[in-house]
Amino acid sequence: MSDPKPKPAILRRPTRVRYLKLIALFKIAKGVLALALGFSLLFLNSRTHWLDAISDWTADELLLVHSKAVLYLLNKLQAVLANGQLRAPGLLALFYSAVLFTEGIGVYLQKRWAEFLMVFATGALIPFEVRHVYHRPSIGGFVILAVNCFIVWFLYRVLKREKHHTPAVPAPEVAEIS
Repeated sequence: MSDPKPKPAILRRPTRVRYLKLIALFKIAKGVLALALGFSLLFLNSRTHWLDAISDWTADELLLVHSKAVLYLLNKLQAVLANGQLRAPGLLALFYSAVLFTEGIGVYLQKRWAEFLMVFATGALIPFEVRHVYHRPSIGGFVILAVNCFIVWFLYRVLKREKHHTPAVPAPEVAEIS
């Protein structure tokens, strides 16, 4: 019997694998950037002029003028990270880079668990990206939002189509020795 609904070309095996590998390389590239950011945050304490530039950029990117709640939370974080310590954000960036590397390498090797991880991790960030694009529309923001929406949609379709049903194998019976 043939399948009543034909598979879209994007979900056929050779094309699907090619897209999965591209998505994996994209995640690995983001992991490299997060790794560089994490290490730079851990070692920037001695570079005060760099810290001032980064804090100005961060204040501009996080839209502090639009959100009093974010400003309040960042002030609390600043109090916790007194004396110019950027250890916590640096470690957070290193953790995120580890997640990105895990997603990327797992999807490149076509592991199902990595596809699930990527769907949930990428899908969780889409509301923040929508908020950012709403307040600061830019071509880069729209491109990143579109790419991440495509990743979530594509992996959802792949996971939905490829349900692995492993048949239950009966356990071998052990004969009793009398």
